[in-house]
Amino acid sequence: MAQNNGEPRRRTPLWRALIEITSIMFLFYSNLLMGEFTASSGQGKSLLFALSDIFTMTNFLIAVLSSMIGYLAFEFLRRKI
Repeated sequence: MAQNNGEPRRRTPLWRALIEITSIMFLFYSNLLMGEFTASSGQGKSLLFALSDIFTMTNFLIAVLSSMIGYLAFEFLRRKI
């Protein structure tokens, strides 16, 4: 059986970080989208209006920063346990 030259092992932490960060960002944006359709947000909003309302540069920066903090916190806990 052929051995790996180790290249996929070097990429694994990068892929894991990317997947975890995008998962946290997905949760952030899904929470924002659900917030657009609560009773306090009003009735009759379309999905397109809600999407244009939540995909802003400010929300993107918040999502990136919070996902990086979340990733670092989970990595810290992973190494401690």
